[in-house]
Amino acid sequence: MSIKKGTIWYLTANSILPSGLSEYQAWNRYLVYGGMPEAANKTSDAARRDYLSGLFKTLYFKDIVEHNNLKNDYVLGLLTDVLFSSIGSLTNPTRIVKTLLTEQGVKPDVHTVQQYLKFLSEAYLFSKAERYDVKGRRYLQYPSKWYAEDVGLRNARLNYRQTERTHLMENIIYNELVARGCNVDVGVVEAKVSGKSGKRELRQYEIDFVVNTGFEKLYIQCALEIPDVGKLSQETFSLRKTRDSFRKLVVVGGDQPLYANDEGISFVGIIPFLLDKTILSTTLSEMR
Repeated sequence: MSIKKGTIWYLTANSILPSGLSEYQAWNRYLVYGGMPEAANKTSDAARRDYLSGLFKTLYFKDIVEHNNLKNDYVLGLLTDVLFSSIGSLTNPTRIVKTLLTEQGVKPDVHTVQQYLKFLSEAYLFSKAERYDVKGRRYLQYPSKWYAEDVGLRNARLNYRQTERTHLMENIIYNELVARGCNVDVGVVEAKVSGKSGKRELRQYEIDFVVNTGFEKLYIQCALEIPDVGKLSQETFSLRKTRDSFRKLVVVGGDQPLYANDEGISFVGIIPFLLDKTILSTTLSEMR
């Protein structure tokens, strides 16, 4: 079954609960407990935790093991934990095998890992984002990124030990874009910069998301906080190096209204981004 729910649905549902959550409170809860309908309707955090943990064990893992005739779920569980712990990080089956050997002393073959990744995707626990060379206009085969289909299930599986807001926000933005029908890739742009020796070197820089809405392309960068000019330059560097006219958007934490700077890069807070679908199509002229 599909578990993907748009955040607009979640925030709307929570805003009318007896608890009277504000949008900011609903967002904070969503970061931790995700968007599963039953979890959203529970009346306490303890109930939400129990529900998500039970759902993961009794439904998702059990279904994967039985449907694919697996002898046990030990390696599958280790692989799941590795992916959940590194959401939004670049990886591939070979790297995962090395990680399992180093951290767990287990070395499944690459084919087994490839099969398990397929099973986890088919069970709607993970979604894979391919890398796209912006200037070369081609897909790069390895490595890729894996995102949790629901951050609540992810946090429950890891016993709420790794709830870094930056990574979770990136994951939620990815899920939201997919839920809105967008095609989403991880962008790569090459740029020449000065190396340690003083010579110019060609390096690759990441754009969090290259979004195709069916009508136009949009670049999106995620940044929980931009406290100073240095951080601003760092977060927008890859966007500026595309040197094209496609829209560029930085999503930050909080409820910052949509605006554009002098370089034509737009900025918006995560809450208005999630609540207003038109932000993806708002032009610079409409903001001025």
